[in-house]
Amino acid sequence: MISFESDYNNGCLPEILKNLLQSNDERTSGYGSDCHTEAAKALIRKATGLPDAEVFLLVGGTQTNATMIDALLGSGEGVICVPTAHIEVHEAGAVEAFGHKVITIGGTSSKLDAGGLRSYMESFLSDDSHSHMVQPGLVYISMPTELGDVYRRSELEELYDCCRGYGLKLYIDGARLGYGLCSPECDFDLPFLASHCHAFYIGGTKVGAMMGEAVVFSGMKAPRGFFTNIKRHGALLAKGRMLGIQFETLFADGLYLEISSRAIRLAMKLKDCFRRRGIPLATDSPTNQQFVILSEAQQRCLSKDFAFEIWEKRPDGALMCRFVTSWATSESEIDALDAALERLG
Repeated sequence: MISFESDYNNGCLPEILKNLLQSNDERTSGYGSDCHTEAAKALIRKATGLPDAEVFLLVGGTQTNATMIDALLGSGEGVICVPTAHIEVHEAGAVEAFGHKVITIGGTSSKLDAGGLRSYMESFLSDDSHSHMVQPGLVYISMPTELGDVYRRSELEELYDCCRGYGLKLYIDGARLGYGLCSPECDFDLPFLASHCHAFYIGGTKVGAMMGEAVVFSGMKAPRGFFTNIKRHGALLAKGRMLGIQFETLFADGLYLEISSRAIRLAMKLKDCFRRRGIPLATDSPTNQQFVILSEAQQRCLSKDFAFEIWEKRPDGALMCRFVTSWATSESEIDALDAALERLG
């Protein structure tokens, strides 16, 4: 069975396993107070161009989003996002569990845009009773989005300016950040992103690591008691060096972007296979997630040899399916799928 189901269905990069094994007999302090975590933080600061940024390593994406949103919002405040945002659809109400409403507003495709945010805020503030409502305090976006869209430089600039104009913080979910930055549609780099938000995280779990995400406070200082908040949310790893070693490996010698770029190249090859075989694209994603439309018969046939996800069942019976590449995807796997698509006729 060849799997295109997700970008975290393999273990981790061989380089990470090697470094974990080599350090196995070390005795280090816990909770990130170790030399590997400090080295990882230094490499991330260098990569973001922010020598004074505060960096924290957390265990997973949902824990990171729940921790960050809770820490960045005050009591009675909510977070704004688009209806397809990960925190709205795929995190089991983790944000709401800590007392913060998720406020969804329309966007452009799966992206939140400055115009829509401005329209919402003007409408909210013009309501004489808005003090009785949940107060918007934070804007959440992901790069790339849940449906594989990529923000452009101008869009990020406008969104950040709009947020600051209304006293809102901008937080970027970077679970697949490497794939977003290496997309042919992306016209900015990591330092640009870091300088156009208040905080973001660099995904490890979906980009080569066994686990872990790196939070970066780029446009603000970490809130008071943030370390305690990490532990309160179950996002603090006692054997913190396990995260440190992984990010130390990912950000040494440009490995993070190297593996991301390779996954994008294979995703574009995958997209071309679908196009050549007459399989409609549900979206024209420029990242490692490709969404296509299959009939139930096509889905059943391909599922015999390939793992992929049914994303949405449409009223006409067609299926929107997701195929994902990662650091572990091989050329031969793409070729095998291409041959299977040809046999579909």
